[in-house]
Amino acid sequence: MKLILLGAPGAGKGTQAEILSKKWDIPTISTGNILRAAIKNGTPVGRKAKAFMDAGQLVPDDVIMGILKERVAEADCAGGYILDGVPRTIPQAEAMEESGIDVDVALSIEVEDEVIVERMAGRRVCKKCGAPFHVVNHPPKQENVCDVCGGELGIRADDAPDTVRRRLAVYHAETEPLKAFYEKRGKLRSVDNQPSIEATTAAILRVLEN
Repeated sequence: MKLILLGAPGAGKGTQAEILSKKWDIPTISTGNILRAAIKNGTPVGRKAKAFMDAGQLVPDDVIMGILKERVAEADCAGGYILDGVPRTIPQAEAMEESGIDVDVALSIEVEDEVIVERMAGRRVCKKCGAPFHVVNHPPKQENVCDVCGGELGIRADDAPDTVRRRLAVYHAETEPLKAFYEKRGKLRSVDNQPSIEATTAAILRVLEN
């Protein structure tokens, strides 16, 4: 299974990618992770990406595609992979096709904007070790105290309602058009918002196994 997960920030893509990755024993590939790995390993494309980042510039699509192509050629991707956070735009999706990076399904997790704003406002992160929590879906045993290291929990600036709305506006303008792109290719599948993480996983599996 070669899968792309689409959905707004806060739709639960990362959580579902982790669950599906374990279930199918295939890697999850996110842009941030592959960039960091390529830079750490000092690959030619990694060195190129580092030069842009050191200059405070965005890494161009062709460099990201070079790193992605390197990553999907590795042995652990032979049985498939899950792409999370890439492609973000139609030019990236076209560049993927031109690079021969194939996908079977683009799965969109559909969640209304206001539900996401509310959900993100409930997120908490340990200031010490970075462990994630949620006041409703994954609360700590003791309020505002990390289960892992006992550190204090806080709200990330990214999760503040105004910031979330700005990120959603960018998603609708730049990434949401990918749904039409993959629908034309007969690869789009959609799952509506579910009341729990487990219910979302079950809905995804139903869609993918039909």
